[in-house]
Amino acid sequence: MTLDRFRPAVGGVLDPSVRLARRLGLTPNAVSVVAFGMAVAAAAAFVAAPRTGPRVLYLAGAAGVVLNGWLDLVDGELARETDSGGPAGDLLDHVLDRYADIVLIAGLAAGVERYALGLAAVTGVLMTSYLGTQAQAVGLDRVYGGFVGRADRHALVVAAAIAAAFLARTVAGLGAVGWLLVFFAVVGHFTAVQRFYYAYRAL
Repeated sequence: MTLDRFRPAVGGVLDPSVRLARRLGLTPNAVSVVAFGMAVAAAAAFVAAPRTGPRVLYLAGAAGVVLNGWLDLVDGELARETDSGGPAGDLLDHVLDRYADIVLIAGLAAGVERYALGLAAVTGVLMTSYLGTQAQAVGLDRVYGGFVGRADRHALVVAAAIAAAFLARTVAGLGAVGWLLVFFAVVGHFTAVQRFYYAYRAL
């Protein structure tokens, strides 16, 4: 079970944000770009946090992740309400989501200088997302199942950033961010295998 399965339930909560986007004249594609900008800003905060002020920057990074996830929901709802969705917008949204995943994990890894863990984590995350969308490419519905989805990853990044802001304790030489990278590396690939299994059986 993942948080992604609750996406349809938040439609009504998104209404104020969607109305604001419409009043500002934003298109769904513009909202997607702004969402990606939030991810880049969060990643920059994560890189700088351990060196220049961990508490405020980790909290700022957590806020950026929340905004990225929220706007990622808003762009889809805005496209539905304005009947402006299409293959080009869907492609842009997926590409920016993947780049957001990359920059967030790279920012976390660079901040704590755990580059090998970062590589293992980002490949796990990308394979999870790839298997979700590849199911669509072979004629199935998009697969959101598995142990950890994108919404879960966002929640975990926010939790780890908050923990890193207030807790300096390490376990086996790793702090909250380091252990998050380990988790993504292991569970990301496990989730990818789960999604492959579900999709393969459905074909």
